[in-house]
Amino acid sequence: MPSVRPVAASPAVRPGADDGAGRVDTVYRPGGPVDVVATLRPLSRGSGDPAHRVVGSDVWLALRTPEGPASVLLRPVGDTVAISAWGDGAPWAVAHGPDLVGRGDDWDDLDVSAHAFLAQARHRQPGLRLLRTNTVVAMLVPAIMEQKVTSRQAWRAWRYLVQRFGTPAPGPAPEGMVVPPDADTWARIPSWEWHKAGIEPGRSATVMRVVQVAPALERTLTLGRGGELVASRLQSIPGVGPWTAAETAQRAHGDPDSPSVGDYHVPALVGWALTGGPVDDDGMLELLEPWRGHRERVVRLIAGSGFRKPTFGPRMTIQDHRGH
Repeated sequence: MPSVRPVAASPAVRPGADDGAGRVDTVYRPGGPVDVVATLRPLSRGSGDPAHRVVGSDVWLALRTPEGPASVLLRPVGDTVAISAWGDGAPWAVAHGPDLVGRGDDWDDLDVSAHAFLAQARHRQPGLRLLRTNTVVAMLVPAIMEQKVTSRQAWRAWRYLVQRFGTPAPGPAPEGMVVPPDADTWARIPSWEWHKAGIEPGRSATVMRVVQVAPALERTLTLGRGGELVASRLQSIPGVGPWTAAETAQRAHGDPDSPSVGDYHVPALVGWALTGGPVDDDGMLELLEPWRGHRERVVRLIAGSGFRKPTFGPRMTIQDHRGH
C-alpha cells in the first residue's frame, strides 16, 4: 500500500543549496513505479515555464498553495519519491505532494490487453500516473489562457504574466523560477498588461469572473476526482466551456475520465493511434467508450507513448495583437 513517511531531511537538494528555515521533507512510498517527469508533464506550460523545471529525473515546481508560495522538489529515489518544499506553503505542499505523483490514482481496473497498441503503451509506461494539484484556480487560469490559440501564444502570455506579477520561488529553487499570482493578484492585473501579454478582453474577463468566485471553485475538490458535477460547477462560469473544464479537472482534481473535447490536436491523435486515421470529437468519444471511467488515462497513455500523428498542410498562423 502507498505510504507517506515524514523525515528530518533528504539528499534531494543540489549541493550548496540554501536549506534555510521553512524547509519541510517527506518520503512517499507509492507501492509501485512512478515516473515523476512524465506524471508531472501536464503542469508544464512550455520549455520556458517559470513555474516548472525538470533537472534530470527531478522536477521542481513553484506553487501557489492555500497557505502561501512554495518551491517543491520531487525526486525519485529507488522505489520512493522524496518530496522537499520551502516557503510559507511548504507544509501544505508536502502534505499534498504525494497527490502530485499519483496517490489515489488507481489504474487496476483499466484493461487495455485487447488493443495491441495500448497494451504496448501501458507496458512501456508502468510509472505513468495522473496527478492531482488540489488547486483549482491555479489550473483554471492557464487553461483559460490556452483557449482558441496556439500553445506558443498561450505559453508566451503565461510566462509574461507570471514573471511580471508572480513572486520569486522561495528556497533553493533553480534560478528564474517564479510562483504564479494568487487569485487577488490576478484580479488586480490592469487591462493593458493583459493586452501586452496577448490576451484579448474575452479571455481576461473570464479570468476575472473566475477569481471572483475562487473559494467556491476550490470547494469542488471535495467532490472527488472530477465527474459531471465538477464539470457543471466549472462551466457555470461564463467563458468556461467543456474543454477548459476538462483541462482543469485533469490537473486540479486528477479526473481519470475527462478527455479534452474540443481540443485542436487530441481527437486526431487518438484516432490515428487507435485506428490509423483522424477522427473528430464524436469519433474520439466513440473510440474511447470501451474504457469509460479511464478515458483520460487512455489519452495520457497515447500521448506519452511517443506516437505522433502525420502532419499535413501549413501550420496554424500565430497572430500577435500586443501592438494593436
